Amino acid sequence: MNNLPLGDLSLDTFLAEYWQKKPLLIRQTLPEIESPVTADELAGLACEEEVESRLISHDAKNDQWDLTEGPFDEANFVDLPKKHWTLLVQAVDHWVPAAADFLSPFYFIPSWRVDDLMISLSGDEGGVGPHYDNYDVFLVQVRGRRKWEIGGLHDESSACRPDTPLKILTEWESEQSWVLEPGDMLYVPPSVGHNGVAIGDGCMTCSVGFRAPSHRDILLDYYEEVAEQLNEDIRYSDPNLVPQPNPGQITPEAVLNVQKILAQYIDDHDRVAQWFGRCMTSPKYSDEEMTIDAHHLNDVHQHLVEGGMLMKNEGSRFAFQERGKSAWLFVDGRQYTCSELVFNFVKTLCSERAFSDFSGQSEEQDELILDLLNHGSLYLS
Repeated sequence: MNNLPLGDLSLDTFLAEYWQKKPLLIRQTLPEIESPVTADELAGLACEEEVESRLISHDAKNDQWDLTEGPFDEANFVDLPKKHWTLLVQAVDHWVPAAADFLSPFYFIPSWRVDDLMISLSGDEGGVGPHYDNYDVFLVQVRGRRKWEIGGLHDESSACRPDTPLKILTEWESEQSWVLEPGDMLYVPPSVGHNGVAIGDGCMTCSVGFRAPSHRDILLDYYEEVAEQLNEDIRYSDPNLVPQPNPGQITPEAVLNVQKILAQYIDDHDRVAQWFGRCMTSPKYSDEEMTIDAHHLNDVHQHLVEGGMLMKNEGSRFAFQERGKSAWLFVDGRQYTCSELVFNFVKTLCSERAFSDFSGQSEEQDELILDLLNHGSLYLS
């Protein structure tokens, strides 16, 4: 037995036999679990302009699907039919501390890989149709019941319905199915087709999704950052050019020359490591208009002395890389070079959500805390 939401499985067994390999159903792995929000609170979030939400309805008689994006108003929910609808609210953990706490048991996967907590609320027979995701997902039933079907591996070549913006698979065949009760959890690897249908009213499912940037995005983002740092004077050159019989030929030597140019930026481990840390901690949503009250060290010290706490912003991302006895800390796409003096604090920052006794231990640590507060990555509780 273990304290992870994996039932009787050890973490080693889960990672070796299931992670990104095959689905796994675990009954009552979280028997005391409750939804981080009520149905009314979830609907309230969907009415907020800054919250990403969708309402999906299905005309079962005519087999027509409809997608409406939020924000919504109360009238949208008053007029809902009895059946065949689902409200999806993305990144609930960014707005609700209890939802951020909900993710904590899933940090047996590196926290920088976790994307967000999406919560769905469905009427009877509500769902989003058979589909697949490009990322891993843990589906935790927190209220009501939902039938889940699993079927086959799919990719961008898989046929989807052309009459709806939803990526609903047209060639769908269920291979396994289960009915999940509150406390049950289904793990679905990338590309595995799945279809969930609510059984009864008030069905709520929490979906823990993971960050998995495409190779296309990795290359575009990395090379864009590299290119921005390069001087225009650095050019292609061929000082060892030799005569060739046809002036229109691009020789193998020329191609090799370009490969060497590209390789010198890929083979720079520190450059890649720093870019990756900033990339994987970049916020899911950026709010350039957000204003943060300026903080001062005396105020922070006094806050902690009086029993206050430092909290990580629910929407912030923290990660670090060891550099011998020092570290690079990455927070919301920013990078900090931290000495041995604050290494233990950096590790705590990346593993905990609340802190109470770290201010005043060193000038470097105080400056780091102050900068994180003034960027909104930490806040005073």
